[in-house]
Amino acid sequence: MSVQTRKVGAEEGDTRLDRWFRRHYPALTQGALQKMLRTGQVRVDGRRVEANTRLLAGQEIRIPPLPDAPPPAPRAAKAVDERDRKLLEAMVIHRDRDVLVLDKAHGLPVQGGPNIGKHLDGMLDALRFDAAERPRLVHRLDKDTSGVLVLARTAPAAAKLAAAFRGRDVEKIYWAVVVGQPTPPAGRIDLPLVKQGGPRGERTAAAEPGDREAARAVTDFATLDAVRRRAAWLELKPITGRTHQLRVHCAEALGCPILADGKYGGAAAHMDGLPGALHLHARALKLPHPAGGTLEVAAPLPPHMKETFAFFGFEAPRTPKPRRSQ
Repeated sequence: MSVQTRKVGAEEGDTRLDRWFRRHYPALTQGALQKMLRTGQVRVDGRRVEANTRLLAGQEIRIPPLPDAPPPAPRAAKAVDERDRKLLEAMVIHRDRDVLVLDKAHGLPVQGGPNIGKHLDGMLDALRFDAAERPRLVHRLDKDTSGVLVLARTAPAAAKLAAAFRGRDVEKIYWAVVVGQPTPPAGRIDLPLVKQGGPRGERTAAAEPGDREAARAVTDFATLDAVRRRAAWLELKPITGRTHQLRVHCAEALGCPILADGKYGGAAAHMDGLPGALHLHARALKLPHPAGGTLEVAAPLPPHMKETFAFFGFEAPRTPKPRRSQ
């Protein structure tokens, strides 16, 4: 094997470098990876990095010739608590031979990390159904974001779906309740973002002009309803897929933080008498189906957003059934 260069996919942003290697090269041991990092054989965008470096979508990883190793043994199915199994099965809104679509609950982490004990990736064996393999993640949602999450049921389907997300062939619609009312009521946000370290961990911020670390971030938005400039219901369509893009764009570009988003909106993001959970929901996806045609799926509002919609008098349309067209 010669030296290779691989680009980080859109759905892989914010993944630790060692976890990225574990996903793509499961036979490579952590010790071998650490040695290659120490000697500079593995680099990201030409720079030396650590195993815990968080990747950005679009970055290029230098991969040296890897040591020969036997193929990994098939992963044994993990036991999943019966209560968790039932909760996961209740989230399924579409299932076919290639694709599984969930209505991910608010508060459920998609992958593991510091101080995270239970997460979706660790329970995917509960969603095998009639398949020989566990489903695979092809994109992610933040822990506190609810809504449509797509899984692949086979390796070939995973490759096609991941390519669709990387190539921006997937149309995404999010709903958010924000504090305040955007002016103008609709438009496009084109605000580059950067990642910053801090005492409370990493966060995303609006980039300063000329910042070489900045990544372009674009979001289309439209106001669907509003209440006397106190709050508004927005439809958000991310054109790019940066970490926390919608949250930063609402707070920084529109001046209207998403309700209960204390991380980016501070105290101004909270309103007395309303649920304290993030009001951001992945409402719908339209994507190429791995077996051909197009799949359209949508998820109903989570309970805390239903409560807020009722409080403000926002009337959400009925959630359409999944639809596949040729």
